[in-house]
Amino acid sequence: MEIAKISKSGVPYLHFGNGEPLMLIHGLGEGKEGWKNQFELADQYELIIPDLRGHGECSKLDGISIPNFASDLIELLKELQIENAHILGLSMGGAVAQEIFRQAPYLCRSLLLVSTFHFFPKKLKTLLFNNRKAKFEEVAATGNQSEYLAHMALYSWRKDMMETFCHFFHPKHQIFLESLKMCLEVNNRSLLPKINVPTLIIGGQYDSVLPVWIQACMHKLIPNSEFIIMRNTGHLAKLEVKDRFNRLVRRFLNQHKTAV
Repeated sequence: MEIAKISKSGVPYLHFGNGEPLMLIHGLGEGKEGWKNQFELADQYELIIPDLRGHGECSKLDGISIPNFASDLIELLKELQIENAHILGLSMGGAVAQEIFRQAPYLCRSLLLVSTFHFFPKKLKTLLFNNRKAKFEEVAATGNQSEYLAHMALYSWRKDMMETFCHFFHPKHQIFLESLKMCLEVNNRSLLPKINVPTLIIGGQYDSVLPVWIQACMHKLIPNSEFIIMRNTGHLAKLEVKDRFNRLVRRFLNQHKTAV
């Protein structure tokens, strides 16, 4: 098992592999270990896998926001003296990836935006999140929040899949709610048309957390982006169809390797 390091700004991260740098940014309530199925990419890429502020082993609990998540990771890349990297973000991590491009576009070789979002109209906020917040608080009181969220995020409810999800998903209640609130404030409608690096957008066919039409809207806004809908998966293609997911990531990154 890879041993985590701590950045100067207090961000725990995994750093291993060889090749072009690839940063993997986890989603809401997850941590860096949730990318275990993607560790095999280290045979081709230098992986940088952080815990976001307040998540996983990160003890920084103040300043929970998408811009602060991004600035922490920008500092990490600079500390590691990485001139630029492929940035892959899942769900909330995809919003962080977009924010990295906003703050430091020169650090982004490419963007891979997976089951993510760029903006929530008011009515959609109520439909997708505000109603679920009350339910999450209810199940959190019983200690069953991971199981509840597994049923929401996964297409397959097989016992082994549910157990794997719950093994890696350990949301800190208050951080989860603060981060969720910050997700609702994201508005990248004017940013996406400015993205000028190779961009792959991935959606899950049966994603009930962030329906695939949200990623379709992102595809329309990002010039020359590529959009793939992964069949027979929910919100977590990296887990449910990991082999297909990893092949797709490799194919895209191999197409956009920096010329030597």
